[in-house]
Amino acid sequence: MKRQLHRATFEIVLGDLTERDEDAIVNPANTNLMMKSGVAGLIRQKGGRLIQIECNRKAPVPVGDAVITTGGELMALHVIHAVGPKWGEGNEDEKLRSTIYRTLRVADQNGLRSLAMPAISTGTSGFPPRRAAEIILDTTIRYLNVQSSLTRVAIVLSDATMRDLFVEVAEGMEAAGVLKTRPMPPGELGLVETPKS
Repeated sequence: MKRQLHRATFEIVLGDLTERDEDAIVNPANTNLMMKSGVAGLIRQKGGRLIQIECNRKAPVPVGDAVITTGGELMALHVIHAVGPKWGEGNEDEKLRSTIYRTLRVADQNGLRSLAMPAISTGTSGFPPRRAAEIILDTTIRYLNVQSSLTRVAIVLSDATMRDLFVEVAEGMEAAGVLKTRPMPPGELGLVETPKS
């Protein structure tokens, strides 16, 4: 699925996040930014130890926030480490929305043009996939409908079932007019407050 929003191309694709040639890919990180397993482990394996060294300098990062490091040996120039919530810890919806918003803001603040992200918090963190898809897509699309330096954002999913779910949710949003008509006023998010670093 591929659509043109305000100034950015938005797509949902099946593929390997670590093979994307983007300005940045997104690592679904833990608060300590330790890249041991899952997507994070694969990013470290392919990108090299420099990514983890930079992470060590920037940790800890609170849930709902994101930081940027080099992409090391990846094709992507940077990695944005986004700390999503674990299901059951409380205020999960707000925290996930904050995580996605902060990820996009970090990309903008660093002048990035393209970004690829996975289904944050849906793996070992246990966030219900459909609920996560609704929040990730709604936040991303509404963000891209206002001023942003980003010209391409991809949701990259390694599982066809998850890809189909995200496409189904996005098509429902499109039918409701959300893909084009819901910009995101700054005060509307209800973001999680995070400590200043």
